[in-house]
Amino acid sequence: MNYWLLKTEPSAYSIDDLKRDKTTAWEGVRNYQARNFMQQMKKGDLCLFYHSSTEPVGVFGVAKVTKEAYPDASQFNKKDSHFDPKATKEKPIWFCPDITFVKKFKEPFLLTHIKADHALRGIMVAQQGSRLSVQPVSEMHFTYITKNA
Repeated sequence: MNYWLLKTEPSAYSIDDLKRDKTTAWEGVRNYQARNFMQQMKKGDLCLFYHSSTEPVGVFGVAKVTKEAYPDASQFNKKDSHFDPKATKEKPIWFCPDITFVKKFKEPFLLTHIKADHALRGIMVAQQGSRLSVQPVSEMHFTYITKNA
């Protein structure tokens, strides 16, 4: 099993939206490195659900990968803000997994705590300039955050 951190702006899609919807396609990601990470996701992998560009910033819950990456339909839709004219159905460029709600934390595990806690040294989200919307997380870091949230 692998572990991931999924970043989203809550105004675009929040942990509460996922709780309501139960399952969603994690679509619209337009970064090659993040796409490559999503293509590595396996059914059953667990994800930290992280809110960025808000106050407070941090991990708000847990999701699970329930369907491995498949072509992201938004790349083909000319009316979608994620449309990519270079993508074709024969040669898609962008992929997305489905994720399902697992739990929402009573209190978020804040980025300030992540950065200050020596047990989380090396976690990608705490590194300066880490803007990737999909990031791998070690099992140790995942377990630490979920047990202390």
